[in-house]
Amino acid sequence: MTIVRLGYVAMSMELKNASPSQTMTFTQFQKIDDREAAIHKLERISLSNLENTLRILKHNAASDIHFYRLSSRLIPLANHVDLFDWNYLKPLHNLLREIGDFANKHEIRIDFHPDHFVLINSMKKEILVNSIQTLKMHYLLLKRMGIEPTHRCVMHVGGNYKETDASLERFIDNWMVVPRSIQKMIMLENDDTSFTLEDTLYLCEKLDIPLVFDYHHHLAHHRNAEWEVHWNRIIQTWRHSPLPIKMHISSPKSQSAFRHHADFIDINMFFQFLKEIKGSVLQIDCMIEAKSKDEALFHLMEEIKTREDVEIIDGSSFHLK
Repeated sequence: MTIVRLGYVAMSMELKNASPSQTMTFTQFQKIDDREAAIHKLERISLSNLENTLRILKHNAASDIHFYRLSSRLIPLANHVDLFDWNYLKPLHNLLREIGDFANKHEIRIDFHPDHFVLINSMKKEILVNSIQTLKMHYLLLKRMGIEPTHRCVMHVGGNYKETDASLERFIDNWMVVPRSIQKMIMLENDDTSFTLEDTLYLCEKLDIPLVFDYHHHLAHHRNAEWEVHWNRIIQTWRHSPLPIKMHISSPKSQSAFRHHADFIDINMFFQFLKEIKGSVLQIDCMIEAKSKDEALFHLMEEIKTREDVEIIDGSSFHLK
């Protein structure tokens, strides 16, 4: 039987005043005349984000949730060109280690999904350099947490620039300048407008990168609707990973806004996918990308508990019979 584990993204709807993504713009930073005081404020915001992350992880452990995506906005302005002299890791070291120790102790799989401006296949050198710098920040945060960074950071292929083949080849060329330690951290996801499952598989197979299959994105953007014919290829991209295969699950907000994520998950759509992959893998971790975050996970599990084709394991996991 295949084990299915559900996770969610960044924010808890159940915990109050627990945002892990509080921020400060560079304009706000500049308005503080005392640079040292401005940096201390950045550090206070970062500490608050990390404290809330630890609160969320404790909430997850109490709720039997074993899969969670960290916010990529934990440290505001960490990569801003005018703040490269800020050693942001030093004041955060103890709390980062506490987060990692807690996740490891409770066997919670955690990872990141950097923002859309991280573009490995950019045509502009400065954007590529900034993208690598941002990925390095994610790598260093994981290392300070004591989390093995391998396959902990999912990202999109990047910009299409109206020339798919050339954009794919540029990704391969630029990949060669990405440090090996950061390469090992990356997973790639098919998207809903630019790069189909087949496009992303091309890169994943060529560069030995795990593919995170986004079912909703595939339904929104594909050349061949029958994703099932590629499922074994997707599985094979994970053959060298220490982690179970991962996918993204979300549902369309409406037929007219098909690409937008709904508040909750359409259980029928989800089980259409699960019915096809049942028995093909021992375990699959499904990251819920829904507006209602952990509330969507709890709601989905309540619906799943009524089904006869599953065997419930705990608050976020079940066997497919």
